[in-house]
Amino acid sequence: MATDERLLKVGVLGCGPIAQAAHFESAVKARNAELYAICDVAEDLLERMAWTFAPAKTFRDYDEMLADPALDAVIVATSDAFHVAAATAALQAGKHVLCEKPLGVAVEEVEGLRRVVEESGCILQVGHMKRFDAGLQSAKTFIDEEMGELLAFKGWYCDSTHRYHLTDAVQPHIVKSALAKRPAGNPKADLQRYYMLAHGSHLLDTARYLGGEIVEVEARLRERFGAYCWFADVAFASGALGHLDLTVAVRMDWHEGFQIYGENGSVLGKTYNPWLYKTSDVDIFHESSGTTTRILGADGHFYRRQLEGFADACLGRAPMTGADIDDGITSVRGMIAIAQSARSGRAVKLAEVSGAL
Repeated sequence: MATDERLLKVGVLGCGPIAQAAHFESAVKARNAELYAICDVAEDLLERMAWTFAPAKTFRDYDEMLADPALDAVIVATSDAFHVAAATAALQAGKHVLCEKPLGVAVEEVEGLRRVVEESGCILQVGHMKRFDAGLQSAKTFIDEEMGELLAFKGWYCDSTHRYHLTDAVQPHIVKSALAKRPAGNPKADLQRYYMLAHGSHLLDTARYLGGEIVEVEARLRERFGAYCWFADVAFASGALGHLDLTVAVRMDWHEGFQIYGENGSVLGKTYNPWLYKTSDVDIFHESSGTTTRILGADGHFYRRQLEGFADACLGRAPMTGADIDDGITSVRGMIAIAQSARSGRAVKLAEVSGAL
């Protein structure tokens, strides 16, 4: 029987830092996708990226890229404020979408996107690439197949004051342009909001991926010596207890991971700075055999693995395993709930939040 070797033709919207550091390379290296097109309003940046990554086509106008019948899917790699509009346009044009996280910045806009996804019949996947960390995947398999009931989940995401020394050393040189399209305001003007969107979205999605649905949070926030620390008690739908620690930035090395206590075993995970492309060290304790296992995970390119999973789903070769529209919406609800709880001092149900972060 002949093998379907068709590649998913991907267009990347945005030539900014995340596209340069992750998405262009992923599309070039993916086993089942190709970098078909790139699009950016900044002509100088577009030309330079085209010379570097050699897509088949380049566009300065997004609508023109979406009108190309050969294009299968779009990676939305723009600023957070533009995610929903860009994803909506692609879905309405009949293109699958891999949208950078967070899906959006307000409950109403991401809830509105749900209808667009349903009406389009296309796939929308949110770029929570940690779901493609082989260590986290091994923990998920253990939870689903062996662990039994979940008692408690603890997760932490602590950015480091030293992270930029590391990223400057390992990331490619990021090219900037004065012509790039930017949001109306400076995203970093409100650091509480910026840190929650950039880092809290990861922490919440990891907690949901491994612990299940979150229904309520009760959070506290402290800001001292330029560092922000959120501690959030979490109620899972299963009745399990949860605790999340989002601290930016700690005076130490990058500190990210999780602990899971279950009926038939426990899990302890250490996650590294994502730009090291190093699989998390995840130790799984099996009560039945009294043994501990850890997957090697030699392939730690989470962004490429994410794109390959997305492409397999779009090409009909496998079910989607990444974060879907519901995951993206719940992540946004969770971030807003934590922010509202920290301000009010009361527990907040995710289903009841509204507004923007």
